[in-house]
Amino acid sequence: MLRNSVICRSLAAAAVLAVTAGCTAQAAVGRPAGADAKPGGSASAQTGAATPSASDPATPKPKGTTGRPSEPAGTARAEVLMANGSKGERVRELQARLAQIGWFDDRPTGTYGSVTVASVKGFQGKRGLPTTGDTDTVTWQKLIGMTTKPTRDELNGATVNKPAAKLDPRCMTGRVMCISKTTRTLSWVIDGKVRSTMDVRFGSQYTPTREGTFSVFQKSRDHVSTIYHTSMPYAMFFSGGQAVHYSSDFAARGYNGASHGCVNVRNKGKIASLFAQVHSGDKVVIYW
Repeated sequence: MLRNSVICRSLAAAAVLAVTAGCTAQAAVGRPAGADAKPGGSASAQTGAATPSASDPATPKPKGTTGRPSEPAGTARAEVLMANGSKGERVRELQARLAQIGWFDDRPTGTYGSVTVASVKGFQGKRGLPTTGDTDTVTWQKLIGMTTKPTRDELNGATVNKPAAKLDPRCMTGRVMCISKTTRTLSWVIDGKVRSTMDVRFGSQYTPTREGTFSVFQKSRDHVSTIYHTSMPYAMFFSGGQAVHYSSDFAARGYNGASHGCVNVRNKGKIASLFAQVHSGDKVVIYW
């Protein structure tokens, strides 16, 4: 009995430490570290399904029923338009549209590989759709409604035109770091006017970034996590150990990783400028 009590007290103390000591990067859950096949290769090795050969058909694989959950009689099933192994310009458009809202972080290739499957699953899961990884008619229409038709430069991977984040009403007054999980962007807003915007990354499903309204209670220019012993430059803490900070891992790997709950920024120049402007007590709003 005494031993059990000691163990419980130790676990409780560890939990408190985790909340207050900061966070660092970790591998993304459900997002493989590899990249779809593309000219010149990638720094990350592709994982998951095998890369389709050049002789694979340009049309998607036929929709089967193996492994699918049964559906009530009379329920219309969404038609699969693209799936793992598909190739062509429509796949390239899919990848470019996913890039616009932060779900695809590689150059569009026109090849539906493991990273595209993971990107589609992530997009589906956040919008309450079945996480099949296949692009069916429902998924495609939802994506089209949230994005714009990609330009030639977007299709070639030269640029990404992200739609402007819709500001939450809580961001319209005062000084606010307005953080949208939908567009994966942080907007620095003063009295309703956007002063700067930057890409951000969040925690994994097991260490999620908290949502709600907070305020900056501590700033630390050269912070180092006391749990993970990793650098968290330009840290601005808003909830326990969760902070907005620069992440060299995000800069290197993009969305193929995740934090332990912090809001990662990958542009060092932008976060340095933001750090200089934000004051303790400024508002932080995190929302979908």
